[in-house]
Amino acid sequence: MDMPTETSGERRLDRATHAKLIQGAQAAASTEQAWLYLEAAHVVGQLQLRPHLQTHVHMLALALRTRDWSEAAGQAFRLALVPLGHLSGRLPLGNPGRAAVSAFAPLPVRPELAALIAALNGQRPAPVGPTPTTPPPKPAPR
Repeated sequence: MDMPTETSGERRLDRATHAKLIQGAQAAASTEQAWLYLEAAHVVGQLQLRPHLQTHVHMLALALRTRDWSEAAGQAFRLALVPLGHLSGRLPLGNPGRAAVSAFAPLPVRPELAALIAALNGQRPAPVGPTPTTPPPKPAPR
């Protein structure tokens, strides 16, 4: 079964943002915050082999450090899959790279990951949902 994936020409690696995300994960005040930074790093870095592998190595290290054995097993599996995905050109873009998510499923980037990536890029994140300045819809005429 073919799954839709973007090509590398449709997205580019931002090395500076990837590095900031990895550093943010290492400096995180909580495990949850570290995972958020690593998931965002996965989204940013998955198009290039080295950053993609680097992100999964950090994910595996965090899983081991927190004794999350199912996550550690999932990360070990993903480390084996990364080279195959790059060789075949089949990368499930938008996927956050965690064990609880299929390693083969392309996904939309979660809003909190997009906001973190945008903030580290110096961009204002796009609003999610209606904005306060959006007028309410007009009632239908009777």
